[in-house]
Amino acid sequence: MDLEQMELIDSRYELATERLCEINTEELEDKNFQAYFRFVAAFLLYMDETYKWAASDRINTDSLEEMQKRNKELYADILPDNYDKSYANPVYAVAQLGEEYGRLLSSVYYEMRSLISNAFEGQKYEMLIRMELFLEIYGAFKSSSDDRKSLPKYEDIRQIYYWFFSDYAEEERQLRFSQMVNPVEDYARDIVMNSDLTDLRYLYRYGEYVSENELETARHLNSMTEEEINKMADTFTEGYRIGFEMTGKDITIKKTANIRYFLGFERMIRKAVLNFENINLKSSLYRALPSIFFVANSTSRNGYTGAVANHQYDYDHKDDDGLVLDGALITRKLEAIRSAGEKYKKEAKLFGGPAVLEVFGEKPFSPEVKKEAIHLSESQTKALSEYKIQASLITNEYIIGEERSFTIIAFPIPEIGDDYEKIFDETVRINTLDYKLYQGIQQKLIDALDKAEYCVVKGMGDNHTDMRVVLHELRNPEKETNFENCVADVNIPVGEVFTSPILTGTNGVLHVTGVYLDGLLYKNLEIKFKDGCISEYTCSNFDNEEDNKKYISENILFGHKTLPLGEFAIGTNTTAYVVARKYNISDKLPILIAEKTGPHFAVGDTCYSHEEDIITYNPDGKSIIARDNEIAALRKTDPNKAYFSCHTDITIPYNELGELSAVTKTGEVITIISNGRFVLPGTEQLNEPLDTL
Repeated sequence: MDLEQMELIDSRYELATERLCEINTEELEDKNFQAYFRFVAAFLLYMDETYKWAASDRINTDSLEEMQKRNKELYADILPDNYDKSYANPVYAVAQLGEEYGRLLSSVYYEMRSLISNAFEGQKYEMLIRMELFLEIYGAFKSSSDDRKSLPKYEDIRQIYYWFFSDYAEEERQLRFSQMVNPVEDYARDIVMNSDLTDLRYLYRYGEYVSENELETARHLNSMTEEEINKMADTFTEGYRIGFEMTGKDITIKKTANIRYFLGFERMIRKAVLNFENINLKSSLYRALPSIFFVANSTSRNGYTGAVANHQYDYDHKDDDGLVLDGALITRKLEAIRSAGEKYKKEAKLFGGPAVLEVFGEKPFSPEVKKEAIHLSESQTKALSEYKIQASLITNEYIIGEERSFTIIAFPIPEIGDDYEKIFDETVRINTLDYKLYQGIQQKLIDALDKAEYCVVKGMGDNHTDMRVVLHELRNPEKETNFENCVADVNIPVGEVFTSPILTGTNGVLHVTGVYLDGLLYKNLEIKFKDGCISEYTCSNFDNEEDNKKYISENILFGHKTLPLGEFAIGTNTTAYVVARKYNISDKLPILIAEKTGPHFAVGDTCYSHEEDIITYNPDGKSIIARDNEIAALRKTDPNKAYFSCHTDITIPYNELGELSAVTKTGEVITIISNGRFVLPGTEQLNEPLDTL
């Protein structure tokens, strides 16, 4: 940005803040709307003050108490105790401002709250364009009020909102893409690498919401020895490196790895950054952005993040783009993705993929479905699903799936309970189990499974799972296998064998009495399959069956009418299962660990999505042939129908598993698991942790 552009931004910004100041002295005919605009204007002026504060030395010199006070003020009105009276709550906004305007203006305030991150990072232009959006909307209301008209036309205001997201789609996408693949200026990396991590004021320099979880996590990591921290970080980065090695990809041609993490883990992340530097990878650390530009039909956070101030707030606004989403905007968004790819084509080619640190231990969240919130129409849901597929295909042209990798690891947070430190130590142990031991045992499983034409999985007790899963035919069993022997590389911890099943003939019912997926709790989740695709689904979260189906449709099917069974796997990490049972945290485990604690089924894309044509091998030298299914095979003729840009694992815990058997072409039944115990010869060692229960 040249000097002239910066001066223009400064001038526009000064005019915007002056106009915001005037709102508090002006009258609107409708006092409810006057109250809304005054409240949001005051918030934006506080963002201006925060921007100046963050640019000053006070961000480094204010006391811990002063930093905490500011942090609380930034998030106060969306916290659960205050949310009932917040304009961010669509129920309250609709009650105050009417159905149409309440929903829209609640969404406007949601977008305005993204200025928190802009203010801390000194992104003046990002702040300016949102302030100008707000002032344009306010101006329309003020003009109508001055003309003695109560309100402007709703569609006129919606159009202002629409064109904001259309006009800035390209700039916003380019900024986001550059933060991932071209970490020239990295606000978070400076905090991680240069802060005194024993001074917990550093947590408040991000601008993220900081709860006791982040504070206690940082304190706990500060209490650990250097050796313990190194062990955690080394497991993390080695998993990333081995992910390239195991799939025959050349990590030496990559220059950037993206680290995603939760606040409080900076001591480990600092070591991870240094580890990556030792293998010539620079780390990009970007924030999970709460903006309608990037939140699309999901509550998941993509990037580093602090605490979730209010899960219901995130859920209420996950579909806010329904206010503006149409064919033209989708085309514009896709053009923006391509533009970003073209601008950073060289950097994208050098991008290695994400290294993700997840956390677990929060109380399971079951959302309230609010009629006042924005909900996508059927046509919008379909359009958004198609957009995600197209966006994935375009992105894959620049960040080529066949050349990238990833890794994921998870640790508990203090909210998990009084045994937090014990559970943390147990998790470190789980994440560093002897992968050679598991590799050998899992090979026994694979040898048996490779004899099968199909597998049978049945529940027991309250679980009524009854699935028949068809496997690929091995034409050369001496050199080919269906199942990948998965140890501690991209998916930490160790403990599963998995395959992409044949869809035709894969039928039955998958049921779990309770499961926690992507931060959401599902009670009695039941999914029926016909020829490998979802045919029916339900759960018991809500009294209304329509709400149950919609909950699954939005958060598991992501708007698709059906999804294929992309993965069938057997989890072998009985140690993790026992720890979960011992500390009563089964419902709090992340899917990363939970999927290793029993057989699991994933709906959506296969594990080899966009990498189906790469020949991969198990440690025994056999090539894994089950890398796609009938739908994924369409990538060669109709790629729009081959991918769904989602993959959700659903695990049946051992205590709900009655039988898992492999059935050969001759009808021989090879029992793998019976009544929650491994019975296949050579796998008995997996029962040792189970026997301690």
